[in-house]
Amino acid sequence: MTTLHPSDLHRSPNAIAADYSRFRVGERLLFTGHSHQAWPDVAFDGMTEAFNDASRLVDDKWPRAFEKADAVRRGYARLLGCPPEQVALAENTHELVIKWLSALPLKARPRIVTTDGEYHSIRRQLDRLAEEKLIELVRVSVQSTDDLAARVTAAIDDRTSAVMISSVLFRTGQIVPHLDVVARACAQHGAEILIDAYHQMNIVPFSLEGIENAYVTGAGYKYCQLGEGNAFLRLPEHCRMRPVITGWYAEFEAKEQPPSQGVAYGRGPWRFAGATYDPTSNYRAAAVFDYFAKKGLTPALLREVSQHQMRLIAERFDALGLDPGVITRDRSASIESRGGFMVLQSPRAGDICHRLHDAGVYTDYRADALRFGPAPYVSDAQIEDALARLNTVVRKLPA
Repeated sequence: MTTLHPSDLHRSPNAIAADYSRFRVGERLLFTGHSHQAWPDVAFDGMTEAFNDASRLVDDKWPRAFEKADAVRRGYARLLGCPPEQVALAENTHELVIKWLSALPLKARPRIVTTDGEYHSIRRQLDRLAEEKLIELVRVSVQSTDDLAARVTAAIDDRTSAVMISSVLFRTGQIVPHLDVVARACAQHGAEILIDAYHQMNIVPFSLEGIENAYVTGAGYKYCQLGEGNAFLRLPEHCRMRPVITGWYAEFEAKEQPPSQGVAYGRGPWRFAGATYDPTSNYRAAAVFDYFAKKGLTPALLREVSQHQMRLIAERFDALGLDPGVITRDRSASIESRGGFMVLQSPRAGDICHRLHDAGVYTDYRADALRFGPAPYVSDAQIEDALARLNTVVRKLPA
């Protein structure tokens, strides 16, 4: 394993930038790390291996494919701090969330408590179910995160099937504290809790302490650098769910069981299995997880690097002295209370984002939030360059 110091990732050239030559991270200002991080070159090797296995083995490739899936489970298990046998995989979080929702006792307990800050994969599905009056939906405001857990807890009652809440908010990057309080309240009322940890995995160290009863979902498209097709759902030990939306792979470990009443399910993660899928994504993910392990890119190291980058962005932005009526940042919350991206508020966020793209800076925006997401392969010099270009773009905005 390579021993990297955080300062190795601050300097220019960045110590790992050469490992991302296909994405040309040293030549481009990529600040969409909270959305789509570059893939290390080993990802290409993994995808080539998938093709070679398919062409060599044809339909006999599946044992090899399942080995790669097991490697991905182990990778997520290290980040989650749980056994690999508690990790279900799927193409995306939506697939896992709808299966999970279909297993809830919604007829007897129709109430679902969530927040108004959830990502679209949860927000849209819950809105549609509520529209059909299949659930009673309670949305708690995320305007204040300090007491968010207490307000969510107050909304839980004996008619509640589940709470669905993020650990890091996707619009603001704020970490939601005290989720253990919510988990305890769910256990007391016989409700389940699903934590969307997508914006926490591999950027803010994660612990199951105090939330052992939680289902946890996320994927590797962002900070894990795994690309598409690698979502996970962590199952607590007590999981006996029988999703109504279910694929035939869920029978794999149930085939040898004696006939029983109803549809049979496999053990552990097989309960949430789907059907035939493209295993190329798992080959790619297994190669990337192996790269992170060999390089010593642990969540603790990545968090330290990210926090340094966030402070540098904040300092350089503040030094620009831009008109706060055009663009500003929220100084009320500390850098330590945020995840892996910086939000700059502007009524012209979309316009600025497009002009930055034309100026060679990749960012994104949500409504009035311009989001800067650095990544471990981004150097300090690149951050300073990106902020200098932001300065030019904002000062040249037409009135």
